Amino acid sequence: MANSNKPRDFHKLPTVWNVIFNFIAGIFALACVFPFLFVTIISFTDEKTLAANGYWIIPEKWSVDAYRYVFKAGDQLLRSYGVTITVTVVGTIISLVLTALFAYAISRKSFKYRNFFGFFAFFTMLFNGGLVPTYIVVTQLLGMKDTLWALILPLAGNAFYIMIMRTFFTTSVPEAIIESGKIDGAGEFGIFIKLILPLSLPGLATIGLFSTLGYWNDWFNALLYIDNPDLVPLQSMLMRIENSMQFLLQNTNNPSLGTGVLQSLPADTARMAMVVLATGPIIFAYPFFQRYFIQGLTIGAVKE
Repeated sequence: MANSNKPRDFHKLPTVWNVIFNFIAGIFALACVFPFLFVTIISFTDEKTLAANGYWIIPEKWSVDAYRYVFKAGDQLLRSYGVTITVTVVGTIISLVLTALFAYAISRKSFKYRNFFGFFAFFTMLFNGGLVPTYIVVTQLLGMKDTLWALILPLAGNAFYIMIMRTFFTTSVPEAIIESGKIDGAGEFGIFIKLILPLSLPGLATIGLFSTLGYWNDWFNALLYIDNPDLVPLQSMLMRIENSMQFLLQNTNNPSLGTGVLQSLPADTARMAMVVLATGPIIFAYPFFQRYFIQGLTIGAVKE
């Protein structure tokens, strides 16, 4: 007698149901992508047309004035892009190395102090020293003010990522693989590099994506530690442009500013252009992580 509990093969569902499921998935994908596309369209809309007609998918008049306004920063914008890319790449690599090594150590049952270091990482998720002590450590004790390290190291160690990777190592790496490496004469570091890391790509890809987004979107550390204009990252620079534009709009009655400048200021479209410039490049990071991202999100899931 056929097993009634046998799971159905969704690849063999009727064509009608496949069409329905694909249509629902397409609608959901469009709902995710449409906001960014709409922001991009608004950024290319003429400011006066936007004020008169509101937001439209196909505007009456197109314009690149918003991008001209933002790109008036010139070389500063390119330097900020360079700083952000450097911080993101170097910071993500350092974060992955620290997270993987720490998590692997506390995942090993043979490590005598695994509970102590596990609690040491977990404790930082509940309590921290506060902003002022952190500022003193970074600027005075470590002397990293006005350096790229002030943008990299404060975000390099994340206890939440360590807990995720520890769970991944515990549930997804068989102990037999580690024992086989020992039988072949490999040391702990050799086992980690040659055996553990190839099996950990889904978890590392997930943590790498989170770290990349964190470094790319960070502006608060630059606000605290960076005064040198050559080291200002992209997000911080765009925030300064936004603040300058807001200052001009709030002082419309100041005759020294000139009414012509204020009337030609692409306020709303410039904000959308900043969103595009800040978000667009990081989208290209997703294809590199997509292969392992879904599998990495199921870390710790129950297997049957």
